[in-house]
Amino acid sequence: MVVEILEFDLGGESYAMDIGIAREIVEMLPITPIPRAPSHVTGLLNLRGEITTIINLHHLLGITPSKKQDEQKIMVLVPDMFENTSVGVIVDEVRSVLTIDESSVDTNIKGVDENLSDYVQGIIKLGEDETLKSEISSEGHEAEKRLIIWVDVKKILTGTTET
Repeated sequence: MVVEILEFDLGGESYAMDIGIAREIVEMLPITPIPRAPSHVTGLLNLRGEITTIINLHHLLGITPSKKQDEQKIMVLVPDMFENTSVGVIVDEVRSVLTIDESSVDTNIKGVDENLSDYVQGIIKLGEDETLKSEISSEGHEAEKRLIIWVDVKKILTGTTET
């Protein structure tokens, strides 16, 4: 079975999330800070008349950004996933939508920190046995072998570990 994921970068590493919870990707825009908000809440954004809460995934996951804030991107998520609240997350870069085979996902992540493993759906292994059909370079060469950490963004943002 194949699944579609959205690949993005945090701190120079590759991460992915379910494509179904992403609504759109926008360039960094002015964000209004919220007084006394938790450190991971960057602030509010007026996105075409819709007030959107902006969360910094770097802060939530303890990752140092690899780009300056004005060079980062905002992934706006589907409001249905968050009690009809418009939420966007800051990432360093959005790479692409990938179609992967479920057999390329390793869900045995017991060696990962226990708190973090609740939010990791698996490790995606790319470049092995042609498990990724859509990632071929412009010269027609197969992509290099690499790993992507597949995170459950909804669990990270809500702090719940229930399904």
